Amino acid sequence: MYAIVECGGKQYKVEKDMLVKVEKLDAEIGAEVELKVLLVAGENGVKAGKEAEGCKVKAVVTKQDKYAKILVFHYKAKKQIRKRQGHRQPYTELKIVAIEG
Repeated sequence: MYAIVECGGKQYKVEKDMLVKVEKLDAEIGAEVELKVLLVAGENGVKAGKEAEGCKVKAVVTKQDKYAKILVFHYKAKKQIRKRQGHRQPYTELKIVAIEG
C-alpha cells in the first residue's frame, strides 16, 4: 500500500515505515504529524480526489536538520565582480507510521 501526499508544496510517494525528507515543518522531534493525502493505492484499488480526503497518513518527526552546503558563485567577465555565497536548506525528516484508508 502506498500514498501520494502533499507537504510544503511538493508531492511525495510514501509507504509505511519509510523515511521522507520534506520542507521544514514547525514540529518537535517525536511529534506526530498528519499529511494531506492526494491518492491512496492498495489491495482495495485506487482512491483519488474526494475519495482520498477521508484517508489519513500519519508520520512522526525523527530529525530537524540541514542539507549539505551548496555554493553559489556570481561573476561578470572583465569587470572584477565576483560574489560567492553558500546556502544550506533546512528540512524535516519524517517516518511514516500508518496509512489508513
